[in-house]
Formats: sequence, structure tokens, C-alpha cells
Amino acid sequence: MQIVTDQGMDLSPAQAAGLKIHTVPLRITLNGKTYIGGADIDYVTFYQILTDTGAYPTTSQPSPGDFADKYRELAKTDPDILSIHISSGLSGTVNSARLGAEMVPEAHVTVLDSKTLSGPLGWQVEAAAHAVQAGWGLGDVIKLVEQVREGTQTLFTLAELKYLIHGGRISHLKGLLASLLNIKPVIGVAKDDGKYYNWGQATTFKRAILRMAEIISEKVPSGIPLRIQLMHGNNPEGIAILRERISQLFECYFDDSIPVAPMLGAHTGPSVVGIGVAPLQIFKNCGLEIIPAEVPILA
Repeated sequence: MQIVTDQGMDLSPAQAAGLKIHTVPLRITLNGKTYIGGADIDYVTFYQILTDTGAYPTTSQPSPGDFADKYRELAKTDPDILSIHISSGLSGTVNSARLGAEMVPEAHVTVLDSKTLSGPLGWQVEAAAHAVQAGWGLGDVIKLVEQVREGTQTLFTLAELKYLIHGGRISHLKGLLASLLNIKPVIGVAKDDGKYYNWGQATTFKRAILRMAEIISEKVPSGIPLRIQLMHGNNPEGIAILRERISQLFECYFDDSIPVAPMLGAHTGPSVVGIGVAPLQIFKNCGLEIIPAEVPILA
């Protein structure tokens, strides 16, 4: 079985090492030029251009033809394909994947909707890849991916709303009012429909970052060791604040911090700070070495 995903997914180099994951790229138009994500622009360059120019980027999802080409190529070596993608509540990529699969009858493609994005989507893809390498059957792999999906919380905040307004994620009126009142939203990704919702707010960016940790403490029972993925655009100071606070509230295993996918960053800008959270035991108790063996269950 082969694993396919898209560039709404993020994994650190350490997480991705040794895993066989095939990625269908997205296209990014920035400052008048269109790039193929991962091929001729990396995430660091993407956010640096945003910071330097103030330009508003746009992204376009892979087409059904892009998926068909990938599935057709992979089917030559193994027709069984598990394709896991950015939330259908945020992008039409899942639908493109399903249409692409219909164009390649020689491939046996199962398409999963992650209902999330960036690092938390990466966790689902990572778990599937480890399970496939361990020889698990499709049904068991899907059950593990669903367990990771249901156990994960995804939140982010940002210092400025202009990218959300420009991308149509919030109305101009709401954005204007929030900007005038200096409100910084805390946005969560709902597990049922995979869409963005306002889970909280604060009057300063630092307070919004700290509010994310508070929201996690409200959603996750105390005493449960957590796996944490910190994500940002070009804001290492923000994730340092969040790491310190969440460490005070929980026993944590931290993955390497990562830049968020342009699919999210195009609508949030370089200031974005995000966090993915899940019980560590999901990854430690599944019988796979997703988390290094020397890392204990901390409680």
C-alpha cells in the first residue's frame, strides 16, 4: 500500500525520515509569480516574501488530473493507495482526489478526509505510513488514522487579520470591527466538519497565544501526557511563549516545531502561531515506533 497526501500537510524532517509518503503539490501565487509548492519555493522563502513585501498570496488546490497522474504513476508498482488530505471544510482537495481516483481504474484508491491541516494532518499521514511499513491491513490503518484524528485538537492565533479578510475567511465588516477593537482571535478546527471556528479571543497577541493553552486545558483532562506540535509562519518568539505555557500545564512530548503549510499561511500571514495536541498514548500504545521508544508515557 502507498500513502499519498497534499501540501496542506506538514511533517518535520525528523518525523518524515524513512517514511514513504507521496505528495501532490499545490500552486502558490505570490507577488505576481506562481510557484509549485515544495519544488520551486520552500516554506521559509514563502514567509520571508510575505514579511518583506506585504503581498497577499493565493493558493490553488491540486486538480483531479494532478491526482490521476500521481495515482497512475504509483499504480505501476502497487495499485493499493491510501490518500489522506487537508480538511474538506477548508479546501476542495478531497473532492479532487476522489475525482482523480475515478480516472485511474487500475488503482485501488481509498481517500480519507483528515478534517484538519498542517502538523495534525501530518500526524495522520505519519501514523498511516508507519502502519503500512509494519504490514498492517487497510482496515487497521484507517482505524488508527481515525483514532489520531479524533484525539487531536488544532488551534491557531495571529497578530493581524488582513490575510483572513483578504482570503474571505472572515467578512470585511467583522474584520474591520475586530481590528478597530484590537481583538486577536483564537481559531480552532472543528473535528466534525473540519472548518475554522472562533474558540476565544484576547486584546493582545501574547494573551491570545496564552489563551490557546488555557483552551487546551479546558478540552483535555489534566494529568494526560500530551504530544505537541508547535507551528508558525515566521514567528519563533510566539511558539516559544506557547511552549513555555503549555509545559506548565501538562507533561509534554514536543515534536520539532514546523512552519505551517501555505494553505493555512496564505490566509493567516507570517505572524500565525499554532498548536496540535493529542494524548501521547495514542502514538505510544499502537504498537508502532511513531514516538521514539525511549520516550516514556509520562503519567
